[in-house]
Parts: sequence; C-alpha cells; structure tokens
Amino acid sequence: MASDMRTTAHEVAIEIIGLHKWFGSFHVLREIDLKVMQGERIVICGPSGSGKSTLLRCINRIEDWQRGRVIVDGTELTNDLKTIDEVRGEVGMVFQQFNLFPHLTALENCTLAPIWVRKMPKSEADELARHYLSRVRIPEQADKYPAQLSGGQQQRVAIARALCMQPKIMLFDEPTSALDPEMVKEVLDTIVGLALDGMTMVVVSHEMGFARQVASRMVLMDAGQIIEVNEPEAFFSHPQHERTKLFLGQILR
Repeated sequence: MASDMRTTAHEVAIEIIGLHKWFGSFHVLREIDLKVMQGERIVICGPSGSGKSTLLRCINRIEDWQRGRVIVDGTELTNDLKTIDEVRGEVGMVFQQFNLFPHLTALENCTLAPIWVRKMPKSEADELARHYLSRVRIPEQADKYPAQLSGGQQQRVAIARALCMQPKIMLFDEPTSALDPEMVKEVLDTIVGLALDGMTMVVVSHEMGFARQVASRMVLMDAGQIIEVNEPEAFFSHPQHERTKLFLGQILR
C-alpha cells in the first residue's frame, strides 16, 4: 500500500546550478548552487527576505527563474508543462498556510488528488488517506472539516494530503510559522517522524532545536545567496562565516 520511503543516499534528488531570480529589479536569488542527495534532510534558515521560500518554490517551479538550472530526480525543469506536472507529482509541498478546502473533510482533502490526478479508485484512495492520517497521528479526525480542527491538526492534514501522492521528496515552507506556540511541537514531531523514515526533505524553518534534531546539513541564506552549508554540529558550534555567527547569535538568544 504505502510505498517504502527509504532511499539510497548516493543518488542526487535535487540539483540547483547557478540559479538567479529577479522580481522586477530586485535580485532575490543570486548564483544558487545546491545539491541534495536522496534521503538527506536539508534545513534552510536565514533572516526574513533572504530568498529561502522563493528558492523552495523554484524546486517545483511554482516560481520561475531567469538564469540557471533546477534538476529534480533526474528531470530538468523547463517551461514544458508536462515535465513540470511530472516533477510536481514526485514532490510534495507543505506551506505556511494550510490551504485545505473548507467544504471537504480531512479525509476528502487527502483523497482529492489521488483520485483526480493519480486516477486512483476511491476505496484505495480512502485506505491510503486513512493510512497517512494515522501516520500523522490524527486518524480520529478523518471525518471532521477544517473549521473543526486546531491549527496544528490542520497542518498535519496538509502533510498527510501531500504524502497521499506518495512523493519522493517533501518541501516544507516554514510549516509552523502560522501556528500558536503550543501547536508547534506536534507538527515538528510529525516531520521528525518522516525524517526518521528516510524521506528526502528540504525544510525552511527558524526552529533551530528541530533543525539540530533532523538536519543532515544546514544551509544559511542571506540577501539571496547561500552563505554557509555545513553539518549541524559544526554549523551551530563552529560556524565558518561571520554572517552565520551573527544570525545564530540573534536567533538563539
């Protein structure tokens, strides 16, 4: 039923080469080079406006770019809509806002894409959705509507919905930033569980305790550039760049 998410770590999941993006005259991404191996968990941090979310949205071409290349699971993203759809089918994304359909139950939110995109029979989609709602520890909420759920529960439904497409890669764009503090842990614990299962993931987050726990590598961005890439222990204990030291000094106070 649910595919095994364990992967071998010697294959490239995402490769970004010389990526530049402008919003008008604003140069939001500058010469970004990053390679993510299968099974890696990359946590991207940095000050607001540094280009973190924009970079994440380029990985499944929600955002376009002007220069550079993005290759996902061996497929280069171009203007070809068929290629974009194929890549998006392998890449799940969870946003700051939950973006659930308010008129559908948690279960129905999860089965919509498998039924319409994957052409999965409803009974099979229901079984898959219940599996992943259990996986994010809210099976008892399957028949509730988003308005009946807490923010943390809604975000876990959003994660389950993404997993129902059985992606090879998960992208998380500050998944706890819209949550009340007491709900943050339940969502982060869900993501930690996926990391332990070997899911390839790229997470934009300011939650440094979580980053220490799950990251294979840390990436610091500032002013549209990657400033430092390092293993978590070295990143936090012996940062190589003055900008990293300044950022950690501000966020870890």
